[in-house]
Amino acid sequence: MSLPPSTATVPAEAATRRLSTLDRWLPVWIGLAMVGGLVLGRFVPGVSDLLASMEVGGISVPIGIGLLVMMYPVLAKVRYDRVAAVTGDRRLLVSSLVLNWLVGPALMFALAWIFLPDLPEYRTGLIIVGLARCIAMVVIWNDLACGDREAAAVLVAVNSVFQVVAFSLLGYFYLTVLPGWLGLDTQGLEVSMGEIALNVLVFLGVPLVAGFASRWIGERTKGRDWYEERFVPRIGPWALYGLLFTIVLLFALQGEAVTSNPLDVVRIALPLLVYFALMWGIGFWAGKVLGLGYARSTTLAFTAAGNNFELAIAVAIGTFGATSGQALAGVVGPLIEVPVLVGLVYVSLWAARRWFRVDPYATVPTDGAPMEVRS
Repeated sequence: MSLPPSTATVPAEAATRRLSTLDRWLPVWIGLAMVGGLVLGRFVPGVSDLLASMEVGGISVPIGIGLLVMMYPVLAKVRYDRVAAVTGDRRLLVSSLVLNWLVGPALMFALAWIFLPDLPEYRTGLIIVGLARCIAMVVIWNDLACGDREAAAVLVAVNSVFQVVAFSLLGYFYLTVLPGWLGLDTQGLEVSMGEIALNVLVFLGVPLVAGFASRWIGERTKGRDWYEERFVPRIGPWALYGLLFTIVLLFALQGEAVTSNPLDVVRIALPLLVYFALMWGIGFWAGKVLGLGYARSTTLAFTAAGNNFELAIAVAIGTFGATSGQALAGVVGPLIEVPVLVGLVYVSLWAARRWFRVDPYATVPTDGAPMEVRS
């Protein structure tokens, strides 16, 4: 299926009009959610303590619910019959593994020591953030930027397996071994593979199974047309509802800590800003150089830039305590990541037309050559 010629040359502002009100004003809603969470955590007595007490196995139940609601609609949209085509793309898979497990941790280690040489607790917290590769919010940023849903699902799953195996080992390397080689301060990290596996199971396994089951049952009982045209549009908005709910809870949980240490937050924020921008830029550039096309280049960029803040915060709290500097650094992670990656969504949509010559909403080149319409 191809778009008519008049639509193939659609300008950016026309594409924006195709967005729903919720999508078009997303930065506003996210900003309000962040502010609302900070206000709740700072000025409503007992809110942060209540949220902190609602944990099972180190996982916050309310935040877990928010993340599941956020991820399910996106994973229910994935066409799992196309996944085999993604797993056969070695350029994409190898690039993702290199960016996530070699470049990302090394870059965060370097930035933490460059920007925070005198603040060991915050530095350790940032290194932990760099080791926790994203398995949740990245599916939202990828979908908003019109990335490849099937590729995102595969990359998130692959990186999750590596996360279970590699997180503790890399934590030991970057906090103990490498600093020792370089004559720097060393730090320990206590986290079991079981804890990481539980985190992956909850935040990826459950919504992935639910999304696959929804498509399998829906297509066999009602047909693909009904599933794509009736069911998917109904559940779609819940991804953003879950995102906003999660953001409110995250910022409420540490609202007092963030607002009580504004200068420390700024110090932590600077290396994070550099990290997210560099990782996204490297991923996007690598995708273009490798000839992956816009959709998969975008997916590669966002899976490289995002981090699993829930795991990072849980590890920091479990090892160093809820009031530690390491935990604060973990909390500042989403404080910076959310607005930065939202901004990069718009950069991606702009780059689609400028660098890839495609309409990201229809995957049609702006020079009029027909391609498949994005559904």
